[in-house]
Amino acid sequence: MRASLIQIAVDPYESVDSRRQRAAALVRQQRGTADLVVLPELWPVGAFAYESFEQEAEPVDGPTFWAMSKAASDAGVWLHAGSFVERDAEGALYNTSLVLSPAGEPVRTYRKIHRFGFDKGEATMMSAGEELVTVPLTLPAAGQDGRDGGGQKGGGAGQGAEETTLGLATCYDLRFPELFRGLVDAGARLLVIPAGWPARRREHWTLLARARAVENQSYVLACATAGTHAGVEQSGHSIVVDPWGEVLAEAGADEETVTVDLDLSRVATTREQFPALKDRRLGLTPPPRPRA
Repeated sequence: MRASLIQIAVDPYESVDSRRQRAAALVRQQRGTADLVVLPELWPVGAFAYESFEQEAEPVDGPTFWAMSKAASDAGVWLHAGSFVERDAEGALYNTSLVLSPAGEPVRTYRKIHRFGFDKGEATMMSAGEELVTVPLTLPAAGQDGRDGGGQKGGGAGQGAEETTLGLATCYDLRFPELFRGLVDAGARLLVIPAGWPARRREHWTLLARARAVENQSYVLACATAGTHAGVEQSGHSIVVDPWGEVLAEAGADEETVTVDLDLSRVATTREQFPALKDRRLGLTPPPRPRA
């Protein structure tokens, strides 16, 4: 399986519509190259551009969906289209991720569970998601996707197709390991984390991405934004980590695309050779709270 992380730079002087079209063009460039493409968190508006959330909010089937649906179909890739500001039928806002099939069809949405802001910003403006979300993927087997014979990828699943499961999380979720345990229990083998992570906490970004990979013995595909959101410099440094915690690829601070080959069998091999997940002890009784 080959995955591409597109680390989009958010320029406050670029319109949302212009950035949608630019992101769609970057996705189309992955035709014949990647099986799975991942975009960052809130790239249409900027993760810290709180004053624009209300104005740029859209339904799930709004302009971001249509632009990304066409791009996924044109490229013939599974597309995790990052996240956007969703407005539901009751008017509530969510930080919502969208996964599209190689035919451009919507497959899953994920509403961010842990909202960042400490009683301001996203934490007060957006509602919290309440469901863990996984996505089953079916990929052409190695040598059957057409990349070696002219660069045209087929989206169908033929004999010997590979299957895997994505677990979805977003940015601040990365700090809450219990969420990822739940995703692994639901069958996830690749953990996909779009983010708008501040540059001043970049060391936390790489540390936590590696920790989630090691403790869950899963691949981590963490795609961040570059540029500046409402005066907040972004970390960039999108990263791909294998189930043993080794960094397979890492971007720099500017806009770029990182592409890496993933051996899906490595998840099972790691879990068999070092079966730490089997030693989990659940349902332990917490100690009593001390009396005041």
